[in-house]
Amino acid sequence: MDFETQTYRKVTWRLLPFLFLCYILSYLDRVNVGFAKLQMQTDLGFSDVVYGAGAGIFFIGYFFFEVPSNLLLQRFGARIWIARIMITWGIISSAMMLIHDRTTFFLLRFLLGMAEAGFFPGIIYYLTLWYPRRYRSRMVALFMTAIALSNVIGGPLSGWILSFLSDFYGLRGWQWLFLLEGLPSILVGALTLRFLDDGPVKARWLDAEEKNLLVQRLQQEEALKKAEGVHRNTLRDAFASAQVWLLCAVYFGIIMGLYGFGFWLPQVLKDSFTQEPWKIGLLTMLPWGLAAVSMVKAAQHSDVTGERRWHLSLSCLLAFAGFFGCGAFGAGHLIGLFFISMATIGVMCSLATFWALPTALLSGTAAAAGIAWINSVGNLAGYVGPFVIGLLRDLTHTMSAGFFGLAFSSLASAAIVLAMTRNGKGNQRSGG
Repeated sequence: MDFETQTYRKVTWRLLPFLFLCYILSYLDRVNVGFAKLQMQTDLGFSDVVYGAGAGIFFIGYFFFEVPSNLLLQRFGARIWIARIMITWGIISSAMMLIHDRTTFFLLRFLLGMAEAGFFPGIIYYLTLWYPRRYRSRMVALFMTAIALSNVIGGPLSGWILSFLSDFYGLRGWQWLFLLEGLPSILVGALTLRFLDDGPVKARWLDAEEKNLLVQRLQQEEALKKAEGVHRNTLRDAFASAQVWLLCAVYFGIIMGLYGFGFWLPQVLKDSFTQEPWKIGLLTMLPWGLAAVSMVKAAQHSDVTGERRWHLSLSCLLAFAGFFGCGAFGAGHLIGLFFISMATIGVMCSLATFWALPTALLSGTAAAAGIAWINSVGNLAGYVGPFVIGLLRDLTHTMSAGFFGLAFSSLASAAIVLAMTRNGKGNQRSGG
């Protein structure tokens, strides 16, 4: 093993497991409301529209505080700012056990979005401080498998809590769910202050030669970006770039699929397969487990080949086929589970390969702001998707129309990717 490979492997084993754990907790605290719904909606008398709006209002708070949060991360450093994010979101997530009406539901979900704003784009930006782009898609994919694995782990855990802790010490199962799944974020947030470093130069676990190698590779990448004509490194550049806005649209379509479907999956499985929460939790393991493996393989192949355009667009088309199949044939029985798995794999492979594009286009302050802006605009789909599906479900009493809507959003993302990268700009070797 050569020195460079050994050094990057050392960095990966130091950073990725901890960041992975952080993201599992982040995503679990964000989406466990989908399982809580199975009891909370009946207990509090919420309609599907109220649930969809409350689940999605998280992303309104997220939107308004995303870019400021990521700029503050760049100013104060990842160690302090990521710790702040995790501790505050853990407190608010646990406080959701106190929801008693629509107002408190909307308020706490909005505050949770405010608290978590900046975490994901902050980590994506943080990885650019360690890895040049030839490693980045694979690292992002490994990090983002936490989305899939949080559902593999969180689904059965949430189902078990709902089934076996309901009315324990006078609290309903959904209240225990919020409390028990929020507290670990506070603990890990405190550990972040001791574990993370703000870049290679400040890492005491690297020797001088290793630090020098990492810094040199990052400097070489910046020089290569300038040679390729990538000069966008100011805050203004991030918002003036047409490519950034097109990437916002692509990401919006992908996130429509992720959250429009993810927040409703437990209900879909309840309607189609079983009424038992713990069995619903076990069923969620199949699509998310397959997605976890697939997204790593897709990102690895994209890094090895240096090809981004078709990896991303074909992943979006796979999601389109899965959602369309769910709408056309229903989500029940084995054929439905097949299409659910197809859609989940497509969405997650899209996420795994997407972030190689903006991180190759932007540098410096533009990278911090541009990544945050793409993520915040795209994540508005996290509000639109669950709300629209809830509205359509109340009107039609089926999920078919919602599935067709998610299929269209995935198809639109694929079309935009193919259009904006038709001159080869989606390939790593040509600037992406």
